[in-house]
Amino acid sequence: MKKGIIARKIGMTQIFGENGKFIPVTVLEAGPCPVVQLKTERNDGYAAVQLGFGDLTSKHVKKPIKGHFDKANVAPKRRLKEFRLVGESLEAMNIGDLIKADIFEKGERVDIAGTSKGKGFSGTIKRWNGHRLKASHGTGPNARHAGSNGAATTPGRVFKGKKLPGHLGAEAVTVQNLEVVKVDAENNLIALKGAVPGPRGGIVYISDSVKA
Repeated sequence: MKKGIIARKIGMTQIFGENGKFIPVTVLEAGPCPVVQLKTERNDGYAAVQLGFGDLTSKHVKKPIKGHFDKANVAPKRRLKEFRLVGESLEAMNIGDLIKADIFEKGERVDIAGTSKGKGFSGTIKRWNGHRLKASHGTGPNARHAGSNGAATTPGRVFKGKKLPGHLGAEAVTVQNLEVVKVDAENNLIALKGAVPGPRGGIVYISDSVKA
């Protein structure tokens, strides 16, 4: 990874391309993210940069974390995230530097990591895209039931991985190889083609694509 930034999802819209066709895009508020800590192979066993995002008042920060920000001479931030950068991109950074949206350019490919929308407790049809049972001949209110759980005597148990009702969403999701359609460096906005995981206002992490 050569570069990365923390962003907040603003929402989706559409813009028109050079050929006149509209492009569905997700708008992200990317940065500014101060460099809070630099980790090295010698001191930490790996090389990485720690970025902060989102303002936070000092009274809402515990003393150990406040000391961490004071050491870097950076105002307290709501989010901290490490990016394992390599090469010149890491060597060129210093503690206190501001990483802004202009580190990415139009046409680049990026990966987005975030937390998907939480759906709560869901049945098998919504959670696993299953089929209904027939609604006649006595099925009645059980038409959306999961169906048989397994054999009666042999092996006499439910196999692991059986698709059952349960918690849906609110899990880590990474979408790869999205195109950067527009970068507004003045307002720290990045427009990406397509959808990005999470709700409006959710935090996502942008990095250069591993497949580019």
